[in-house]
Amino acid sequence: MSVDFGYRTAPLRLPWFSARLNVRLLVVSGVLFTLATGLALVSLPLGDFPLTLQEVLAALTGGGKRFHRTIVLEWRLPISLAALVFGALLGIGGAIFQSLTRNPLGSPDVIGFDAGAYTAVVITILVLGPGAWSVSTAALVGGIATAFVVYLLAYRGGVQGFRLIIVGIAVSWMLGSVNAYLITRAKIEDAMTVGFWNAGTITRVAWPTMVPALAVAAVIVLAAVLLAPALRRLELGDDSAVTLGTRPGPARLGLIVAGVATVAVVTAAAGPIAFVALAAPQLARRLTRSPGVSLLASAGMGAVLLTGSHLLSLLIAQAYRPVPVGLITVCLGGCYLIGLLIRETRGRYGALT
Repeated sequence: MSVDFGYRTAPLRLPWFSARLNVRLLVVSGVLFTLATGLALVSLPLGDFPLTLQEVLAALTGGGKRFHRTIVLEWRLPISLAALVFGALLGIGGAIFQSLTRNPLGSPDVIGFDAGAYTAVVITILVLGPGAWSVSTAALVGGIATAFVVYLLAYRGGVQGFRLIIVGIAVSWMLGSVNAYLITRAKIEDAMTVGFWNAGTITRVAWPTMVPALAVAAVIVLAAVLLAPALRRLELGDDSAVTLGTRPGPARLGLIVAGVATVAVVTAAAGPIAFVALAAPQLARRLTRSPGVSLLASAGMGAVLLTGSHLLSLLIAQAYRPVPVGLITVCLGGCYLIGLLIRETRGRYGALT
């Protein structure tokens, strides 16, 4: 018997809650998270000291040699977990901003929020000195401060998606010029440190960094879940949202803070990782065949993209030399944009003929 997972919904009724669940959305999201988890596990045997899959599984269950447990549990597991969690966060952030702006280019990295976090890191390392302020804290504060500035500059009796994107791109380019000026006047060692941070790499992540990131990520996910109904209503327009009981201003501001926090946490721990937030929501929307982007499916697709990129970086390192995962996501993002451009061009040409 065949089953159609198109737009079919299933009712869910509890004493305190009732809803209709999109079956295809749940199935696709489950497959994406399962695939991302599998990719994260496959990456554990790879590294400077290769292990077999059996040795990894033994270490994860508390068995095997002590040295193998140290490699897997202390060194590699936080990195693979970071790829999984950070990818999901970037997918959620991209879904929030693409819904708010109603534009597939409305991604936090395109709008420039990660540029603000990177600028804070550059100033901290090159001007204040790494010991003056925590680099991770600087990245977090820089991303949130940039979002605040972009929001104020884009506000004209409300925030329109197109204006937010244009203002964000302008601010990003201005911050880029500041970064370039500071780097050209820095010492070679400091400039290399800043450049390595800008490449975006999760290999620096360890448990002291990952534990607080997980705590913040849990808060962000909870906030996104609570704000998801308001996000769906805002997609209908401000007037419809008000009719349905949602205040557009506070709801939009809360969603912007949640979306910026996703990028800020990732940038604070691993540096700017581009294009995951841009591509994940649209790829997930095509798989779920939904009219809008889904936070759940976008999180799953973001996790797949980043864990896959991390695995690819490890395979490249085995044959050549280590490559930061941020560079791989940039290459994949460029291929995605080229494919999107070709698709749009063919669509317009077909309409004319």
